[in-house]
Formats: sequence, structure tokens, C-alpha cells
Amino acid sequence: MGKLGIWIKRILMGVLALLALVLLVLWFFLRGSLAELDGRRNVPGLSGTVTVSRDALGVPSVAGGDRDDVAYATGFVHAQDRFFQMDLLRRTAAGELAELFGEKAVKIDKGHRLHRFRARAALALIGLPQSDRRLLERYTAGVNDGLNALGTRPFEYGLIGVSPRSWEPEDSLLVVWAMYFDLQGATPARELARGWFRDHGSAEQLAFLLPESTKWDAPLDAAEAPPAAPMPAEAPAWWGQNVPKDPMQIAMIDFVDGVGSNNWAVAGSRSANGAAIVSDDMHLGIRLPNTWYRMQLQIPGDNGGTRRVVGVTLPGVPAVVAGSNGHVAWGFTNSYGDFMDLVPVGEDKGRPGEVRLATGWEKPAMHEESIAVKGGAPVTMTVRESSQGPLLETDGKLYAVHWVAHELLAVNLNLRRMELVTTVDQALALAPTAGIPAQNIVVGDAAGNIGWTIAGPLPRRAKAGADASFPLADGGAGGWQGLLAPEDYPVLRNPSSGQLVTANNRQLLGAGSELLGDGGFDLGARARQARDSLAALGGKTNEQGVYGVSLDDRAIFMTHWRDRALAVLDEQALAGKPQRAELAGLLKTGWTGHASVDSTGYRAARSFMWSLYELLYGGANGELAHFEGEANAAAATRRWPAVVARLLDEQPAGWLPKQYPDWKALQLAAVDRTIANLGRDGKPLAGRSWGERNTAAFAHPIAGAAPALRKWLSVPADQLAGDSNMPRVAGPTFGQSERMTVSPGKEEQGLFNMPGGQSGHPLSPFFLAGHEDWVAGRAGPLLPGPARHVLTFTK
Repeated sequence: MGKLGIWIKRILMGVLALLALVLLVLWFFLRGSLAELDGRRNVPGLSGTVTVSRDALGVPSVAGGDRDDVAYATGFVHAQDRFFQMDLLRRTAAGELAELFGEKAVKIDKGHRLHRFRARAALALIGLPQSDRRLLERYTAGVNDGLNALGTRPFEYGLIGVSPRSWEPEDSLLVVWAMYFDLQGATPARELARGWFRDHGSAEQLAFLLPESTKWDAPLDAAEAPPAAPMPAEAPAWWGQNVPKDPMQIAMIDFVDGVGSNNWAVAGSRSANGAAIVSDDMHLGIRLPNTWYRMQLQIPGDNGGTRRVVGVTLPGVPAVVAGSNGHVAWGFTNSYGDFMDLVPVGEDKGRPGEVRLATGWEKPAMHEESIAVKGGAPVTMTVRESSQGPLLETDGKLYAVHWVAHELLAVNLNLRRMELVTTVDQALALAPTAGIPAQNIVVGDAAGNIGWTIAGPLPRRAKAGADASFPLADGGAGGWQGLLAPEDYPVLRNPSSGQLVTANNRQLLGAGSELLGDGGFDLGARARQARDSLAALGGKTNEQGVYGVSLDDRAIFMTHWRDRALAVLDEQALAGKPQRAELAGLLKTGWTGHASVDSTGYRAARSFMWSLYELLYGGANGELAHFEGEANAAAATRRWPAVVARLLDEQPAGWLPKQYPDWKALQLAAVDRTIANLGRDGKPLAGRSWGERNTAAFAHPIAGAAPALRKWLSVPADQLAGDSNMPRVAGPTFGQSERMTVSPGKEEQGLFNMPGGQSGHPLSPFFLAGHEDWVAGRAGPLLPGPARHVLTFTK
């Protein structure tokens, strides 16, 4: 036994030594892909010296005497800090994710490959001005040099066992096309849902259920909302029927509205320093690393001077997306106009290989696409492309997807020219030519002027005012044809209120609204609250005051639903119902008036509202689940809460689902559904705070492939204040991807924070640098701090 014990000890020691060696190798492998922060590199092809200075948060300031040289250095730091993110973006657009992740990504790739954006990118690159192609070439050279300069391949590729593919100039265009998917890709599901509503009700019922505006709207033109559509005497047959019985299945109760982004501008007449103040917080799905990469660029300006541009960049693109150039500041929100048509396509067995559109019969072009699959054989698919776009079959019907994103002018580098504009008028003239998904852009200049327009391509409708928010009829008649000329875009300058606010809501109710259409506008409660909060600042405000509006988490919208719940929880409703009494107590004593992390009353009121949604729209959602994508009633209209509120106010007999004796019984059923949902797992209702539900859960995308490392690839489980329908939008994996407030020419007083840090590497000190400030809402300086590291590139 003595000898056996010795051998057991030796074996154990050997195993431990081997394990330690493996961990040591893994440690050195991971550290080998950390970014190079200091030193000097000789780079053939540079025109002069370029420096990259990083502050304590890792934010780089890139300075050079030639714009192409600055693009090279931008590509270098993007690749060293964020190459895997860049790779995912280009692959998302091109439909090439399965090459990294295998069979599980094939479905996504098929959906995206339908649009053939890689082929379009090659053509779009040829069409760019020579100066932009040269800029992309230098940026690409920087990306590949940055990638190759790492000691080992980026750690993500080691974990999934593949090698990174080098960058190409057209990949930067694909990154922009990836944002089209993010910002406009839900349109088919929305239009299919609206088409289902149209097919399962009368025109009068449709107008009532899908209103064009409500009392919550806060349009920029201050136009009055048209009168609400008359309420039909009877509801459609599906209304309130076939509702899922299990409250555990209520996905929408835990739903955080994925519609988001705020921006506003205050004119110099209302600012303490006389310049405009611009604030922007773009809401996106959040993961690690963050969507945006902070940078300051020192580039050649006019007349031999230097222009400082500070803000956020999108890794993969050599331009500041939102920021300030010392003369003009700008920011974006998604415009949610109607930029895609689903065109019904006819087929006939007697005309094989042909399809019928409004213009007649035609033969679609056939494109064979091969999807590389990690660990498996390639998957081939045939894309049929008509004159109105690629053909999509869903729920037994065939459509041509006519999307602005398919235009070659949909993507370009014109946004980078915001670097050199000096007035609001110049910025507003440039914005419509930008090749980005159509955005609300608000701008302000150092002279105090402010303005709004749409940045990005708008479709030109053949029939002005035509409602194309449903699948079109007649093979596409009434659809869009070509792009709207920049001079025809709607524009607003220097309103008498001294402020402009957009928050994904309907921008206009008067002239110009027909040019945008409705691609899923938000309800408007968030925009209204932001507008009123900004107005309440009064005259002569500053950056701190304007920034503070983005943290407004007052539950103004949800107060109405709390009041409705309390109104039905009267003495009769509570008799013999202790859980109802407990919920009523939470709505009273657990209500803070905010979407605060400690509020049980807020969560209860919110669940009550969504329970009503399930009881009334649940049957429709069951039918809509047959379609591709996230087709549901909330996608069909974000205004559904206003519809339900009107019904509860007027209580028409023809709209009361037959299983309830009266409208109070329906609302009490929603109360009981709320109790069942909040009481799941046997936890007391008093423990169901909003913070328990609204807990940060975003992580690095590679965490799914390396679950053992998830702890080190995720953010702390912080409870987050805020929600949809208020300026401070926050959800477990969705919310304010940056907060920026700046007065052009006064960037030293600018404010900024964002979730996550500069680096995508968990061993980098910059991986989560600044994240705690974002959670707490603490604003740091917009400009980078003193240099802690300097990397120099010389020719």
C-alpha cells in the first residue's frame, strides 16, 4: 500500500502539473491577442507620422497630417481591439456565420443570403469615388496589419477552432449593411402581421386596431393628431379567443420594447454658452464588446489647419458615426419609416420559371449561393431575383422583397464628410446623401442653430401617401420606385420652441409625413416625456441638464395602467382573494413613480398591461407564429396600448370577449394572470421587484461557445433602472448603447458613457472600463483623458 500510495501521489502531481501547464499555455495564448499599446512601427505607404494615444480607459486619440494615414491607424486599433466583432458584422450581412458556428447558424445565413449583399458590396465599391476607395484601402491595410501584429490570433478563434479571414475593402460596406438588418430587418414580420390583420377583419376594424396616431404622439411639426378612427360595433372573430392558458408562456410580460434611441438638440437661445447642445443615446441590443468604439481623430482641416472630431465609430468603418467636429454636433435615432415593400408574386404552371408582377410576366435571375458550414458540407440555395427584389416564400405565399437596402446607393462613405461641415445647413444638405439606414439626424452648430432631417436613402413612392405598410396588392402597384432626391427630403430648422426631440416616434403629422410612411413608429410616450422634460429645463440650460433627460425613468406612461389595476381591485374583487389583496398592496406601497430597481409596483403594473395584451391578442399571436420572423400583434402596431385603453374607457359590448360577463371580469382575469406569472417558482410577490426582472445579462457572443468562460465574458448582474416608454430605456440585453451630450466648440464640457469598454478581450484592462458609470448613469468627459500609452506609426 505504501508503494501504491506513492504512485497515486505521483500520478496526482503529474495530473496537476499537466493541468497547470494547460492553464499556463491558455493564459499565454489569451494574452498573446491583447492589443499593442506602446511602441513604434514602420509602415510603408504612410505619408507621414501618425500617433495613437490612449487614455486610462483605453480611448484612442489618432493624430496625423493625412486623412488616409489616420484611416490606416483607425483600422489598426479597430482590428486589435475588436476584430471578432468586425468579422461578425460582415458575416451577418453576407450570410456567412455558419462558417464560424456550424449548422446552428445556417438558418440565419439563408435568410440573409437571400439579399446577396456580398455581391452588392463588390458593385458598390466600384461605384465609390476614388478618394473613398483609397480611404477604404488604407483602412483595410491597417486592419490586416493590426490583426497580423497580434501575438496570437484573436482569442475567439482559438475557442472555436478556426482562423480569422483577412479584411477586404468591401467588408466595410458589409458592416453598414449589417446595420440595415439591425434597424430595418423586422419589416417583413411587421408587414406580414399587418397583412394577417387585414385578412381577418373589416376595413373599419383594421383602422381601429392599427391607428395611424394617438394622443401620445409628439411630432416635431407640432401638428394636431387627426381624430381617432370610429370604433366598429363588433370585434373581429379572433379577438380575445384561443388565449394560451399557461401564464408561464406569456413571453410578452417579460418583453422589453426593442424600439429605441433618443436624440435631441437645444438651440443656442436656450443654452448657457450660446451654442447648440446635442444629446444622443442610441438604443440597440447590447453585448460585449459594445456596438460602438470611442475615438478622437485629429485630421487635416480647411486651409491647412487641423480638425478635431470626437465621438463613436463602428468597428469596420473608418468614420465617426455620431459626435462633434468643433463646429457641428450630430446624433441619430432610427427613423422607422417604411423602406421595404412585400410585393405579392403570381405563378402559373403553364409558365414555368416565370413570375407575375404588376408590370407583367418576367423570368427571375437565378443565383446559386453556397453557404460554408463549419464541420459539415456546404449548403446550397438558389436565390431567385425579380425586378422588384429577391423572392421570399412564407406561409405558402410568394413575395418579392423590394427593399431600399438593395440599392447600390444604400451604402457609401458620405457620412465621413460630417467631419468637415461647419454649419447646420451644410450638415442638413449632406445627411440625405449618406449611405446608411435612414435615420433621424439632429444637428446643432456653434452659432446656436439646430435642425432635423433624415440621413440615408428614402424611397420615392409612385403614389404619394400610399400606405405600403401591408403586403402590396396587384403585384406591387403603388410600391416605391427609385430613391427620393435629397432636395425633396423633409427638413426642420430652428423651431420656435428652441428644441428638437426624436425617439423613434412619428416625426411629422403634417406635410412631409407621406414621404416617410410608417415602418413601425413607437407609441410616442417616450418622445412626449423627453420633449416635456427638455422643455421644463427652461432657458439657459447646460450640458448636465440636457444629459439628465436621458436618465428620466419616471413612470408617466405606466401610471395609467397602475391606476386601472387599482380601480378594479375594489372591495368586492378582494373579498376572499388574498393574493389580489397582496398585489393591490404592491401597487400602492411598492410604487415609486419610477421604473426603479426596488419598485414592485412598477413591475406589477407592467405585467397587468401585458396580461391584457395576451388575453386580447393572444389568439392572433398564435396564428402569426406560423410566419417567418417575429410576427405578432405588437409588431403590427406599437400603439396597441392606446387601443386597449380606449376599449377599457368606453367598454363597448361588441368588443368584450364572450367568455367574460363584463369588462371588469376581463381586467380581473388580467390581474390573476399577473399574479400567476409573478408568483411562479413559489416566490412571494413582494420579492418581485423591477430590478429582479430588469437585470443586465449581456455577454460576449463567444460565451455561447465557451460556457465555462461565461463568467469572465459577461457583465455583472446589475439591476437596471428604466424601461421602454420613458427616456431611460433599459432591458437585460437592450438599451442605451451610448449616452453623449455635447456643445460644438465646447467639447471640453461634453459628457459621455457607454456599456462595456473599448476592448473585446476579457484580459484587457479596458474590457469593462467605464461600465460601472454607465450602470449608475454617471457621465464622464467626452474627450479622452491624458495619454497613458502612445503607439507611433512612421513611414
